[in-house]
Amino acid sequence: MLTSTTTSMLRSGVARSCAIQPVQLLRCQYSTIKPAPLSLSSSNTRLTTQPKRCTSVRVSRFISTSTVRCRQATNDHDLDAAAAARVAQAAQTNPAEPPLDWNTFFKLRKTRRRWQLAFSVISSLAGGTGGALVLSTGAAEALVSQVPLDPMITLGLMTFGSAAMGWLVGPALGSQVFYALNRKYKKQMTIKETQFFARVKKNRVDPTNSSAGNPVPDFYGEKISSVAGYRQWLKDQRAFNKKRTTFV
Repeated sequence: MLTSTTTSMLRSGVARSCAIQPVQLLRCQYSTIKPAPLSLSSSNTRLTTQPKRCTSVRVSRFISTSTVRCRQATNDHDLDAAAAARVAQAAQTNPAEPPLDWNTFFKLRKTRRRWQLAFSVISSLAGGTGGALVLSTGAAEALVSQVPLDPMITLGLMTFGSAAMGWLVGPALGSQVFYALNRKYKKQMTIKETQFFARVKKNRVDPTNSSAGNPVPDFYGEKISSVAGYRQWLKDQRAFNKKRTTFV
């Protein structure tokens, strides 16, 4: 028979063993749920690697934009070098040809446009007059009778069409006359014009971003008539982009 002292000693020993041993959770043998271990190391790894990813993305974007800018600058440099080589080759083959600078090029371009406009007016009047004379002879009576309109309206439309055709043919005739009078500048103007349109194509804005309050400023560069006008055109392109981005 156990005494009270022995019982108290056994109780104290059991309490000590319970305090030392870890608590084990009982799991049902038929349960399909498995306890997942805590992955503190993986979360810490993710938190530490995320800033590195952001930094790498920023660096890659910076590298890509700088690469694009370098390519554009290289293209401009190559274009200028090719144009200079063509001018030098033309000067060697024809020493009598005077050098053509940009101001002279724009002046000749303006003169050519005036010749084209003058011949457009002349050819339009000539086409309309010739069409009216041909129609007055009755050469198109069979066609006029088949159109379900008044004969005078039909004849007027046909005369207007003849004048429009003359207007479209006028610039080609004006260019031929201009180059016949300024034959010594023809090759150099062709080179300068290729270089000029390449610069216009590179620096002009995207027309899809235009609106009623922010129209496209001279998309084809037709109003440029001097070096100062070209610089103003560049300012207008930058103002368009600034207004598009700032929503002013």
